[in-house]
Amino acid sequence: MIKISKLIHDYIQRDEEGNPSGTIRAINDISLDVEPGQFIAILGHNGSGKSTLAKHLNALLFPTEGAVWVNGLDTKDQSLLWEIRQTAGMVFQNPDNQIIGQVVEEDVGFGPENMGVPTEKIWERVEESLKTVGMYEYRKKSPNRLSGGQKQRVSIAGVIAMHPKCIIMDEPTAMLDPSGRADVINAAMKLNREEGITIILITHYMEEAIRADRVFVMDEGKIAMQGTPREVFSQVEKMQAIHLDVPQVTLLGHLLREKGLDIPEGILTREELAQALRRQCGCRITAERK
Repeated sequence: MIKISKLIHDYIQRDEEGNPSGTIRAINDISLDVEPGQFIAILGHNGSGKSTLAKHLNALLFPTEGAVWVNGLDTKDQSLLWEIRQTAGMVFQNPDNQIIGQVVEEDVGFGPENMGVPTEKIWERVEESLKTVGMYEYRKKSPNRLSGGQKQRVSIAGVIAMHPKCIIMDEPTAMLDPSGRADVINAAMKLNREEGITIILITHYMEEAIRADRVFVMDEGKIAMQGTPREVFSQVEKMQAIHLDVPQVTLLGHLLREKGLDIPEGILTREELAQALRRQCGCRITAERK
């Protein structure tokens, strides 16, 4: 679905008069592949290059060097931009920047209308996409009367209505409360698991990445770590060295292991930690009886 080869992106610096004065390298020789139907999480602290990378996946930015292909389409070929952006939809941090309609269903239908989809098909897509994200009952509401999490789900519905094969979500929960964050991530998981849509989630919330198929960690414009969530989060010291946290339950398991308890590295959920502690207690009781 996505192929990135030796991608470099430089931003041009300008002086007070607007003249070029130098460059800043935001992406430095990144190569990675995303298979159709995968759920990918890309992590990194502010300034690590993850949002710049996200914009390359939708051809909002073009490579300084290297190449990006979306479903086999070269993002540097400007004649393919419309097809690329239909294939890979984008959801941004602030839903207010994406919502333009006065009524929810009109907003969701805006994308398909611009694509020239017949009117009867537009309303089919609107209904389908709003039901997918659990917002169909709000179809006649004004988006301005919705919560942040509900607005973001409407934004996602608007992308779904264009029938993309891939959705890039650039820190979609950054402005939401915990309940809103959960709603958005659950909607993304449903799209991935039930609809087979490739999801690329850019986030700095570690807990959002534990359900991904694969995790890429960025630092200073490069891929610093990659693997399954368990493989990545089991490396607590390495994550801390690049100024990133791990999920709280992972850190707790790591600290208990350092205190001598037989807890496996890479604990991802409270249930896993509870099971490990029950096994630990069971072993101690058996040993004491012997």
